[in-house]
Amino acid sequence: MGNQLDEAVKIFKKGGIVIFPTDTAIGIGCRMDDDKAIRRLFEIRKRPQNKPLLILVSSVEMAEEYLLPIPKEVKRKLIEPYWPGKLTIILKCNPDRVPFPVRNERNTLGVRFPQNKILVELISRVGVPIVAPSANFSGEKTPFKFKDLNSELVKQVDFVLNERVSSENNVSTVIDCAVKPWKIIREGSTRIVNL
Repeated sequence: MGNQLDEAVKIFKKGGIVIFPTDTAIGIGCRMDDDKAIRRLFEIRKRPQNKPLLILVSSVEMAEEYLLPIPKEVKRKLIEPYWPGKLTIILKCNPDRVPFPVRNERNTLGVRFPQNKILVELISRVGVPIVAPSANFSGEKTPFKFKDLNSELVKQVDFVLNERVSSENNVSTVIDCAVKPWKIIREGSTRIVNL
């Protein structure tokens, strides 16, 4: 396992594209601060430029480096009870630190702090958030197992981190906290109570 993880870290650091397991779906991604890698990721996935991406972080502190100050209410009602976990929170970000099209024209960013220890170690060692959409061509079915991956997609990446990660075949819940009232964009693994 160590060698695979070391290799994935090396490739992420060099600006490569990696397919990797998350605690929800199989993801495909690159480091968030590499414009060239992000453009390549959009091209590989055939994803429209106007669809922003979510990022994975290894701590709340890492998230805070790229976001505008997180409202206390968001911390109390969402971050404290549900992170690390299967909840993506959309918040206002610092446009100087988050390249377009990772953020959108509203200067918001979808952020998730995953539960999986291997994934958290990977992000922590890369040192910056990882852009992490699901590993499929835009519009295709989300893959939850490596056998579900489209071989044409796999051919175009630099590395596949084929590790076993417990997944429950469901995507993360996405909630937009950059609007009032907050809006659930996608119902997924995490059921939000007491909003």
